[in-house]
Order: sequence, then structure tokens, then C-alpha cells
Amino acid sequence: MQQVNSEIPQLLAHALGASGVSAHWERRMFGQHTGDGYVAGVDPEVLPALVGWFPRVLREALISRRAQAPAAPPLQLRVSIHVGPLPASGLGVPMVHTHRLLDDSALRGLLARANPEITNTAVIISQRVYEDVFESGCLNGDVLPAQFVRHLARVKTFAQPAWLHIPEFDWGLADPDIFEPVGAADVTARSEAPPPAPVPLSRPEGPASDTVTFNQYGRHNLQGGTVNVNGGWGKR
Repeated sequence: MQQVNSEIPQLLAHALGASGVSAHWERRMFGQHTGDGYVAGVDPEVLPALVGWFPRVLREALISRRAQAPAAPPLQLRVSIHVGPLPASGLGVPMVHTHRLLDDSALRGLLARANPEITNTAVIISQRVYEDVFESGCLNGDVLPAQFVRHLARVKTFAQPAWLHIPEFDWGLADPDIFEPVGAADVTARSEAPPPAPVPLSRPEGPASDTVTFNQYGRHNLQGGTVNVNGGWGKR
């Protein structure tokens, strides 16, 4: 755990720098280690880069790490990205939801089934992040909406639509039956807090109060506008 904790901030700094948001990362809020992971908040304006560039360059950073230390156990990370208003402490419903997304069994299962030599990164983003990025036309990067698969994330009493992403993976090759379908029943999905007001496709003008968090967990756990990252060793 100590080794993972020392490596993850370095990997994040490298990947976020390659994503063009290193200045925002240096000004991150409520950054803290979470066992074998890391969580922090950044400005919501970086969402297009977090979704469009960050997963791929993080994967490449892990591949580079593997090449430099082939005898070391391969490191896998899982990442969650969510957006919502938070106080300076980072404590609030969006943070809780970011952690719940990261603990989703489907996200964990993807890395558990994967060959860690090939698949080292798995990402989950909230429905709101997906809408804000792909419906805004402001995507920064070359990722496509088809590289995300919709999924009903369920953790404890939390149940909300989310989107799974594995960099460089074509979901058209996956068996759709491994995921619980998302349909009309979404409107009755329970949450740990009263359901938020519907999010408009375009936000009203005014001061931005959202905080972006992203989580990243590896084989064992990540969090996120809030970014939460957790790492774990893969099996060879």
C-alpha cells in the first residue's frame, strides 16, 4: 500500500500533464490518499480533458512503468469521475457518489477478469459527466461516445446510470449480458440522498460552483470534477 500511495500521485501528475491540465492539478483541492488510492477536486472546466485524454495517457503511463520495471507486479487502476458542487472540505453528496461509482462491482469485475499486462485502466463516469462532455461539443481529445457503455451502477443503496470505459477497447466485442440493462426503471433508482433536480443540457450562466473530482482505483479500488484514484497489483 505504501508503494502504491507513493506511485499514484506521480502517475497522476504525469498523465494530467500530458492531458494539458497540469496547472489545474497543481491547484487541486482537498487532495488526500485513500488507502491504496488518491482523491482530489479540480475545476469543472477540465472535464473535457479528463474524459477525452486522461484515461488513455494514464494507460500509457502504466505501460511505460511496466516497461521500466518488468520484474515488478503490474499495477492496475480504476478511476471514477463525477461533477457537482462541493465545499472547500470536499465533503458532500457528489463526493459520496464518486466513491460509490468507484466501488461498482462491474468496474471491479472488468479489471478482475482482465489480463493486467494488457488492461491496466478502467474508468467509470457519471451520467452528468457524460452529458456535460459529449452533449456540449467541447470534448478535448479523440475518444468517442461509442467507447463508453451505459450501465446501472449499484453500490449499497446507491443506484444510478453511469458509463464504463476501458481505453483502446471496442465495446462492440463485449457480451452485453454482463451488464445490467438501463431502462425506464432508472427513474425509481434509489440514492443515499434525495434525488437531485434534473440537470439541463445547458447550464444557466453565473458563477460556477461545481467541483470536479476523479477517483482511480486499481485491482482493489478510485474516486472523482472529484478525482479519486486507487491502485492494486494485478495477477500474472
